Amino acid sequence: MAAAPQPARTARRRGLRRAGIATGLVMLLAVAFCVVQLLRPLPGPALVMTGAPSYTIAGAPLVPAWPAEGEAAVEVEGIGSLGTYGDQKPIPTASMAKVMTAYVLLQDHPLKDGEDGPAIMVDAQTANEAQGAAVSDESTAVVAQGQRFTERQMLQLMLIPSGNNIARLLGRWDAGTEAAFLQRMNGAARQLGMNDTTYTDPSGLDAGTRSTAVDQLALARAAMQDPTFSAVVAMPGVTIAGVGRIDNNNTALANPGVVGIKTGSTSAAGGNLLWAAHQEVNGRNQLVLGVVMGQQSTTTLDESLRKALTVSQKLITQVQKALTSVTVVKKGDVVGYLDDGFGSRTPVVAAADLTVTGWPGMGTQLTLARHPQDMSHSAKGGTAVGVLTLRSGLVQAEVPVALQHDLTAPDYGKRLSRLGS
Repeated sequence: MAAAPQPARTARRRGLRRAGIATGLVMLLAVAFCVVQLLRPLPGPALVMTGAPSYTIAGAPLVPAWPAEGEAAVEVEGIGSLGTYGDQKPIPTASMAKVMTAYVLLQDHPLKDGEDGPAIMVDAQTANEAQGAAVSDESTAVVAQGQRFTERQMLQLMLIPSGNNIARLLGRWDAGTEAAFLQRMNGAARQLGMNDTTYTDPSGLDAGTRSTAVDQLALARAAMQDPTFSAVVAMPGVTIAGVGRIDNNNTALANPGVVGIKTGSTSAAGGNLLWAAHQEVNGRNQLVLGVVMGQQSTTTLDESLRKALTVSQKLITQVQKALTSVTVVKKGDVVGYLDDGFGSRTPVVAAADLTVTGWPGMGTQLTLARHPQDMSHSAKGGTAVGVLTLRSGLVQAEVPVALQHDLTAPDYGKRLSRLGS
C-alpha cells in the first residue's frame, strides 16, 4: 500500500497552480486593456485661440460733430452706426417725405438702368398748384396741364427742385387717390421697421408727417439700393424739355463724395437734410448715410436749411477722414493651436490677411472655430482646419486657418497611457 502525500507538498502544488491561474488572468486583462485602449476612438482635436479675443482700431475714439439741437444719426452702410443725437421722437420731416414717395413709386413701377418708364400726364390740379405756389409759399415744379413727362422725369421734378405738386400727382397716379397712396407709404414704413414714422401727405408739407432720425436712416438705406433713385438724388441739376433747367436745392452735392439725398424745410420742421456720401477705403467705396433734423433759425427758413446743410457737411467730412482699413491679423500669424488631446499642440496660422474697415475706437470681437467635420489626427502642414472670424456691428470678416507644420498621430505609447475620455 502506497504512502499518502505529504500535506506540505500538496499545499505547495495548490499555491503554484493558483499563482499560475492568477498570472494568466493578469496577462489576459493586460492584453484586453491594451486592445481596448488601442481600439478606443481618439478624441477630436480642439482648436484653441491664443491671441486676444478683441481688437480696437487705434486712435482717439471718433465722436461725431452732432448739432446743438434737433435730431441726428449717422451710419456706414455694412459696418454699423456711429450713434445718434437727440430724443428720437417723431418730428416733422418736411420734404424728406418725398424719399418715401419715390421709394413706394419705384417699388410699384420699377425702372431698369436706362429706362425712362411710362409717360405721365400733368392734370389740372398739379398745374393749378404750380401757379398757386407763390401764395401758398411751397416749393413746386412749374408745369402745365396736359404736358407729359416720363416716370424718370417726374422723379427728377419731385426730388431735384422738391416739387410738392409732383409728389401729390405721383401719389394719385400710383394708387388712384392720395389717401390710398398714403396707406402705401405707411405700409412701407412698417415693413422697413420705421415704427415711429407717420405720413399724412406725399410731399411732407403737412406737419403731421413725422419721423425720427433713426427711421429716416432705415429709409435711406433701402432707397439708395435702387439705382434709379440713387442716380436722381445725385444730380446737381437737369434740363427737362418743356420745363427748362432745374437745380438741386441740396447744395451739399457740390462737396467731395456727396451723392444725395434730400433736403426739407418748413416752419414746423426747421431745416432737415437726409444725406449720403462715398469714401474710398482700401479700394472700395463705402457709403456713409446720415440725417440732421430740426435745425431752427430765428431769421429765415433758408437759414434753417443752411444750418442743416452746414452741420451735415461737418459730419460728412469728419467721417470721410476717419474711415480707415486696418489689418488685424497678417497672413502667417500664429493665432492658436490644435490640441490633439495627448499633450501635443500644433500651431495654426492665418491663411490670409484679416482686415477690417471702420473708425478709431471701433471695437471688434475675434473667434476661432474648428471645421465641423471629423478631422484626422494626422495632416500635412498647410491643411485648413478652421476659421478665424471678426465681428463688429454689421461687420463680419473671416479667413481660414491652417496647420503651421505636419500634425502627427499619437503613437501607441500615448494611446496606451491615455486615461479618461
